[in-house]
Amino acid sequence: MIAIASDHGGYALKQILLDHLAARGVPAEDLGCGGEPVDYPDYAGKLCRAVLAGQYERGILVCGTGIGMSIAANKIPGIRAALCADCYSAEMARQHNDANVLCLGGRTLGSELAKKIVDTYLDTPFSNAEHHRKRIAMIKDLER
Repeated sequence: MIAIASDHGGYALKQILLDHLAARGVPAEDLGCGGEPVDYPDYAGKLCRAVLAGQYERGILVCGTGIGMSIAANKIPGIRAALCADCYSAEMARQHNDANVLCLGGRTLGSELAKKIVDTYLDTPFSNAEHHRKRIAMIKDLER
């Protein structure tokens, strides 16, 4: 199951992505917000803690640009959040970095491109190559 959350700047795109995930048959849970003005760190924290607890396989965060959500998410040890604005970045985020959270900009991406980015992110496995595992371990060392 995938978790998805947004602030008010990402709300409209989040709703589109929820419909897209449902059409693909991907179970997804909306962790907020409801469209009202909110503080994005609250929703980044809620989603990331749930991913780390194993409640969700991965997460998607959406704010106006995706920048705030990615900064907030990456403050949480164990989260590897990737801000992606193209499919290649989403593919590499999964394949090389085993990104467990995708961040998107609701005011910077068109909905069709955002859907393609989400599809790429969800469909790309981690390569599990030794050199990528080594680099992820190095990131974990930085978190300590």
